[in-house]
Amino acid sequence: MFLSSEDTKAIADKVLAHSKADACAVHIQGGLDQSLRFARGGATTNLASAEANLRISSHVGGRIGACSISRFDDDALAAAVARSEEIARMLPVDPDYVAPLGPQNYGFANRYDEATAHLRLDALAGAAARVIAEGARIGVDTFGCATSARRFDAYATSAGLFAYERRSEIDLSATARNRADSWSGWAAAHHFFGDRLDAEAIARVACAKGAHDSTPVDLEPGAYTVVLEPDATAELAFWLMRAMEARAADEGRSFFARPGGGALIGEILFDEKLTIRVDPADPIAPEAAVGFDGLPHRARAFVERGVATTLYRSRAWAQRTGAEPIPFARNFVMAGGDVTIDDMVRSVRRGVLVTRLWYTNIVEPKSLLLTGLTRDGNFFIENGRIVAPMRNMRFNQRLGELFANIKALGPTRRTWRAAGEGGAPAAPAMLVEGFNFSSKSSGI
Repeated sequence: MFLSSEDTKAIADKVLAHSKADACAVHIQGGLDQSLRFARGGATTNLASAEANLRISSHVGGRIGACSISRFDDDALAAAVARSEEIARMLPVDPDYVAPLGPQNYGFANRYDEATAHLRLDALAGAAARVIAEGARIGVDTFGCATSARRFDAYATSAGLFAYERRSEIDLSATARNRADSWSGWAAAHHFFGDRLDAEAIARVACAKGAHDSTPVDLEPGAYTVVLEPDATAELAFWLMRAMEARAADEGRSFFARPGGGALIGEILFDEKLTIRVDPADPIAPEAAVGFDGLPHRARAFVERGVATTLYRSRAWAQRTGAEPIPFARNFVMAGGDVTIDDMVRSVRRGVLVTRLWYTNIVEPKSLLLTGLTRDGNFFIENGRIVAPMRNMRFNQRLGELFANIKALGPTRRTWRAAGEGGAPAAPAMLVEGFNFSSKSSGI
């Protein structure tokens, strides 16, 4: 269900009135979602769902007990409060305990549009139809999913905090396969405003990538020059951002740890072309105004012209170190340049164009060694031209080395990354050298 600010405030007030703990915090979230899946020329399933849930955190003697429910009647609220307090009393004292936040000043994040929030299923069907029609026109099978949603988040504490945010969402992902089922292409987008979704462009790109009918080539493992399209760049930048955590750096467990102790803040760690910012007011990829635990998101740079300037810091670690708490962001903006993908390809003597990455994960945090696979659209580049589709490869790549050797950047655009909670960073296409493909993959 979709609850208003007034609805969530009334529920939170009831919870706080029942509380007998030293302090209490309430998080209510939910919304309405609908999706349409399609395959081989027609719709396969559609789904509409409504949900809301509430998490009560009761603070008792430096311990926090939590209970989550999805019923909001008075009896359910009272029982959940009592249960959370009972759990708290059974726990050991938390050495990282922090009391709930009081009132905060939040900026405005432009992430909600009434027209998008009230889209009907026919709008999703129209987006899917454009992909299906383009696939039929050029002779490929198409598959994908269109979704829309309106969501809300509310926070309240016994210390006087109340925060409420809402967002609208629409996204479309499309995969195209040639009729021999030997090759695939992909394109997608996620937006908070429905009129920014260009279903025809997504259809053209996915179908054009998937239309190759020549046998994909195999490339031997090794280090190659690579042109990463924006979604692939965003995946790599996400893992870099995720590693920028203050406690791990201060304790020497991170790439960002200084050998003599502390964090490598103010040091040139990457190529000067690398800048990554978070900003609730950004027009392309605005972060929420309200972060984890009710912390405000502020506009800030995490990397500025290759220099690490900021690390995420939990409230507990901020309290212990006397520093500012900084919440983790799901939306960020990696600054780009003006070099087109075509120009990048023309500059490559022998290399690979990568559409996107998946199954990515950090193998070794200290060196930022990331592993993963390419997916849905690798192409072999030779003497400045795309000469053949290329089978997927597994890679093992140290992100510090990768982002220290950027050769060119394209324009920044919002991407489609399944980070959840409205997360889809903005990133450019990126040309890098020495990208390490470790083994072949039989997938396409």
